[in-house]
Amino acid sequence: MQAQEILRSLRLPEFDDLSQFFRNLPASALVGIGAFAAVVAYWFASRPRAVKPPCDLRMQSEEVEGLAGARRSVIGDSPQLLTHYYDDARTMYEVFRRGFSISENGPCLGFRKPKQPYQWLSYKEVAERAEALGSGLLRQGCKPSTKQFIGVFAQNRPEWIISELACYTYSMVVVPLYDTLGPGAIRYIVNTADISTVICDKPEKARILLDHVERRETPGLSSIILMDPFEKELTERGRRCGVRIQTMQEVEDCGRESRHVPVPPRPEDLSIVCFTSGTTGNPKGAMLTHGNVVADFSGFLKVTELCPCMGWKCALGQIHGNRSKSELTALEGIKSPF
Repeated sequence: MQAQEILRSLRLPEFDDLSQFFRNLPASALVGIGAFAAVVAYWFASRPRAVKPPCDLRMQSEEVEGLAGARRSVIGDSPQLLTHYYDDARTMYEVFRRGFSISENGPCLGFRKPKQPYQWLSYKEVAERAEALGSGLLRQGCKPSTKQFIGVFAQNRPEWIISELACYTYSMVVVPLYDTLGPGAIRYIVNTADISTVICDKPEKARILLDHVERRETPGLSSIILMDPFEKELTERGRRCGVRIQTMQEVEDCGRESRHVPVPPRPEDLSIVCFTSGTTGNPKGAMLTHGNVVADFSGFLKVTELCPCMGWKCALGQIHGNRSKSELTALEGIKSPF
């Protein structure tokens, strides 16, 4: 009696009432209730589980003995700094070659037009084009050396990666340029890095560079290579001020006619110089060696599980320091859509 009184006070139906209620329901309603209960049970059984953190989030670093104020991540296995994740991938050139091998020449770089399916370049195609482009650059006077700086003035696209890999294949250094720098900063970077060759995506950017040459502000710039088609007028304008204008395809074809043996870099060699926008003065260049870049994403890979079935799309510009995470695609043989 006491239980029934409690149920009445809570205005809950008694068991007999519930039994009578379900007996009066039509079969279709009972089936629906059963299906709903099954869905709820399945969701509870298969719902995503919380990701286990790689360390205690309340103590993610520890003091470095002998260095006042210095701390290191506790994720490392030892006090030794993490320099690489795989022994066969210590430079950006080796990173790509490893991806080529483990992917078994799978899809590498993807591109598409609006509302169209992706088209893919295989690892072999990317490697061949990069070697051809690099050979073409050497044939036209560039040196296979870390003192040779190549500018890349383009948005994210497969040709950006091909240009970058072309430089790494012959130990040259990439210097990214980007729209938001402004004409003054671009002029400063071209002169500071002593850039003689810039690879652009669009004719408009080539015109920006030619403006500086015509005003005699960038006397060292002698070659502009374009990814997109352009009018003959641009070639004539370049000729008048002593700048050679070519398509990327022309330089690749030139390289195929005179293929050079790759000159792979060492981990301590300079790979890329990322300049700031110069909002508080002249742009500052962050000089990153191959070892720096590999160590950066090796730390990320240590706590992140990747598989070749994944795709990796970088929202940041290729000029951004964190865009090195996109190199993980090559390290693990993963495809990268643009």
